[in-house]
Amino acid sequence: MSQFSVTGSHVVVVGGALSGVAAARLAARRGARVTLSEARLVIDDAAGLRAAGIDLELGGHRGDTFAGADLIVLSPGVSPRLPVVNQARQAGIPVISEIELAARWLRGRIVAITGTKGKSTTTTLVERMLDAGGRQVVVGGNIGTALSSQVEDSTPDAIHLVEVSSFQLELTDTFRPWIAVCLNLSLDHLDRHASFEEYVQAKARIFTNQRSDDAMVINADDPHVLEIAKHGRARALRFTVATQLDDGVQVIDDAITRRSAGTDKILIPLSAVRLPGRHLLSDVAAAAAVGSLIGVPADAMTRAVQSFVGLEHMLEFVAEVRGVRFVNDSKATNVVAALAAIECFTDGLVVILGGRFKGGKVANLGPPLAARHAKVVAIGEARDRIRTELEDAVEIKEAQTMAEAVGTAFGLAQPSGTVLLAPACASLDMYRDYTHRGKVFKKEVARLAASGL
Repeated sequence: MSQFSVTGSHVVVVGGALSGVAAARLAARRGARVTLSEARLVIDDAAGLRAAGIDLELGGHRGDTFAGADLIVLSPGVSPRLPVVNQARQAGIPVISEIELAARWLRGRIVAITGTKGKSTTTTLVERMLDAGGRQVVVGGNIGTALSSQVEDSTPDAIHLVEVSSFQLELTDTFRPWIAVCLNLSLDHLDRHASFEEYVQAKARIFTNQRSDDAMVINADDPHVLEIAKHGRARALRFTVATQLDDGVQVIDDAITRRSAGTDKILIPLSAVRLPGRHLLSDVAAAAAVGSLIGVPADAMTRAVQSFVGLEHMLEFVAEVRGVRFVNDSKATNVVAALAAIECFTDGLVVILGGRFKGGKVANLGPPLAARHAKVVAIGEARDRIRTELEDAVEIKEAQTMAEAVGTAFGLAQPSGTVLLAPACASLDMYRDYTHRGKVFKKEVARLAASGL
C-alpha cells in the first residue's frame, strides 16, 4: 500500500473524537489539506489541531465542505448514512473508515479480531501471548488506541493487533489482515445497522481481501461465522469449546489442544485459565489458535493465560458487602453478552438491566433468569421494554439512577446473593460509554460499603 498518497488532496475527516483526530493528524502529516468536521461545538485540543494545519468545522457538517473533498474519512462513531456523506458518495467521492486509511500505510502485518462479544478479552490475551513469546506487538483499533496514531512507528517486524468493530469494517475496501479472527455473531447494533444481515456483512469484510497465504480463525460453534467464512480465500483454522474437530483448536481432556493431521499438541492446560464462564474459555481458545499460527510456544501462551484474570468491566468482581457480592459486566452491551454473564451464576442473582436498546430479544433472558430465581432492576431508556418482555418470568423493580439501582439490588440480594450489572444495552442514555457506566457502578458499591447500612 506504499503507493497510496494524499499529498495535495483535500481530506475531510468526520468526527472529532479519538479516531477522527488521529486520522486528521495522520493525513496532515502525509501532505493533505485536512478539514476535521464535527457536530459538537467544542472538541479536545482544538488549538493543537489548528497548529498542525488542520481546519476545524465545528457545530455541524457543511455540504460544500464535503462536496469539495477528494477523500472522506469517517470515525467509527459517525454513521455513513449522514445526508452529507451520502451526497458526497453519490457524487463519486470515496468514503472510507479510519482503520482503512491507517492500514494503507502500515508496514507491519495485521492480526484483526472481530465478533459480537469477546473482542477485547481475546485481543488482550493474544497481546500477552505474543509478548510472552518475544514478538513485537502493537495493539490498537476499537480497544482504545486509534490505528492512525500508530502508523508512523510501524515497522516491517511489527505485528499490529487490531480489534475491529462492524462500524470500522463497513467502510473498508483494501483492509487485509494477515490473520483475521471472527469470534461470534449475534444481534447487535441494530440502532446503527438496518438489519442483522447488514451487520453480518459488515463483519464479513474482515475476510474480503485476504489471500490464500493468509489465515482466518473461525468459531466452529457459531453457524453465522461458519457461513461468512465460506466466502473467504484464506486458509481456515477453526476453534471450539463445544465439540470435537478432526482439525482445529479444541478442548481435549483437560487442555486446550490443537489437533492437526491426527496429532494433538497441548497448548494451554485448563488449570491455567482463571477467567469465569464458558464464553470466556472460547476467547482463550481463539487466542490460542492465533498464537499457534504465529508460532508462540505453548509454555509462553500458558504463562500469559495464567496471569490474566480478566478486563475491567467484564465479569469484574467489585466487592462483597455484608454477604452480597457485586460483579461489574458493564461491557455486556447486548442481549447475548448479558445472557452469557447470567449463565455464570446460580440462585440468589439480581441483575441490573437497561440503557439504550440496540436490538435483540430481551425475552430470551427470561428462562435463564427464572431458572436462577433471579430478580431484575431496570434502568435507563429500556425500562419499559424490559418490564414488558420479562415481567412474566421474574420480579422487576425500576430505578432512576445507578445509586438507586445498587441500593435496590442490594436489598433484593440479601443476605447472600449476587448483584450483577449486565445491562444488555448501550450506555449512551445515561453515560459517556460503558466504562463510565461501570465506574459509576463501582463508585456506588463503594459508597454502599462505606455507609454501614
